[in-house]
Parts: sequence; structure tokens; C-alpha cells
Amino acid sequence: MAQVTVTIDGKAYRMACEEGQEEHLTDLATRFDRYVGHLKDQFGEIGDLRITVMAGIMIMDEVSELSRRVSSLEGELETLRSNRDTALATSARSEETLAQALNEVTANIRGITEKLVARPSAEVN
Repeated sequence: MAQVTVTIDGKAYRMACEEGQEEHLTDLATRFDRYVGHLKDQFGEIGDLRITVMAGIMIMDEVSELSRRVSSLEGELETLRSNRDTALATSARSEETLAQALNEVTANIRGITEKLVARPSAEVN
């Protein structure tokens, strides 16, 4: 297990993480520190715990909004997939109908050709 030291609100915290996740953890801590810094700039020194709780709530609000957007996009994706499947089925039916019509036309042309070939040449003139 890897360890990394992150700094939040000027305080260092030693944290453990999976091997290879050190940079990700450092990035998360840096982003969280920005929330804390923003709140301190807005409200001043109102206590570390209160600032941390407020930052956590802000982050959870963003996560909630992102979850809502993901759910909405998943619904849109499902609708698009359904529409695609319907369009593909309609296209397949159209192709089948066209193929049947072409087969019928081909059979009619062959029938006409056979009748013309079977006629005596005197009747053709």
C-alpha cells in the first residue's frame, strides 16, 4: 500500500492509497483544498470543522447534481437505443418488402421474356 502526504488548509495529512493512485489522491486533496480555501475566503475563520463540513456538503451537492445529470443522460441514451432499434427493424422490413417486390418484378419480366421467346418469329413482325 502506497502512502502520500496531502495538504489541506495548510495542514499536512499522511494518507494510504492503492499503488499507482498517489497522483489521483493528491489531485483530489488539492481540489478539496480549493473548496476549503474558497469557503475561508467567503466566511473567514469560522472553525476548521465547520469549514470542512461546509466543503463536504458543497461537494455532495455537486455529486448529487452530476448523478441527476448522469441519470438523465442514461435515460436519453436508452431512448436513442430504442429509437435506433425501431429504425433498424423498420429498415429491415422495408428491405424485405423491396426484395419481395424485386423478386415479383423479376418473375414477371422472366414470364414476359419466355412468352416473347416462345412466339413464332412471324408473329413478332
